[in-house]
Amino acid sequence: MARVMTALSNLATNTVQLVGLGSDTSVPKMKYLSHEEAVGVDEALFEHFSLDCLMELAGLSVASSVGDAYPFHKRVLVVCGPGNNGGQGLVTARHLMAFGYYVRVVYPKKNETPAFQALLRQLDLMRVPVLPTLPDAWEDVTDLVVDAIFGLSSASKKPGAPFDMIIAKLAASAIPVVSVDVPSGWDVDEGPEDSSLEPEVLVSLTAPKKCALKFYGQSHYLVGRYVPPAIQEKFGFKPPDFPGTSQFVRLDVLDDPNEDEADSEDEPEPEFYYF
Repeated sequence: MARVMTALSNLATNTVQLVGLGSDTSVPKMKYLSHEEAVGVDEALFEHFSLDCLMELAGLSVASSVGDAYPFHKRVLVVCGPGNNGGQGLVTARHLMAFGYYVRVVYPKKNETPAFQALLRQLDLMRVPVLPTLPDAWEDVTDLVVDAIFGLSSASKKPGAPFDMIIAKLAASAIPVVSVDVPSGWDVDEGPEDSSLEPEVLVSLTAPKKCALKFYGQSHYLVGRYVPPAIQEKFGFKPPDFPGTSQFVRLDVLDDPNEDEADSEDEPEPEFYYF
């Protein structure tokens, strides 16, 4: 009996049942990926998509999520690390500028590879200032911070300089933070430490990570409708349906008791024709 209870507890911890699915137990549950699984998903994507393609898709999706969550927080500071999470942040900054936000980027350790250098040139064309460090009076001219420092590389190691001080300043500030995929300083599997960053909004990429089970902020977005079904099936996860042509879905409102679920009950199933 004890083993059964343990198994049920583990199932509840690692998956959530999507809302509105009734008693159909054949419908896949949304899976929270471990660090190892998330790295595997990324590697599978890199077999079929280029790095710059994936960063562009993710960055546009994150920018769309930010626009949904904060339509009036127009002065945005995007803090980028040297890895792929930082590259997604650079793309996010460009699209936010195109959406009408005033954007500045803090990029202390630049990635010198061609793909990242191209992203910097694109920011220059969009007239997005790129700063080497966090300005002293940054809070006076900032409504919102996008944390794109580490992401999956936040696995069980403390951030080094200068990111440790930057994260500490962001954590101590009242300026709201949007974290991309994994809040910087969090362990991907275990979540935050006592003094960690506490983002107001989390934007998970491809599938939420296990640390997201310990996210208690305002809104949790999922982006990644560009992930092919074959890769979803290989790693055993299935995202909820994305509304319309949206690049994101809000996970925190899937179980909203005020959501009118009757609207879709009478809609006929669409017919698809293949030529």
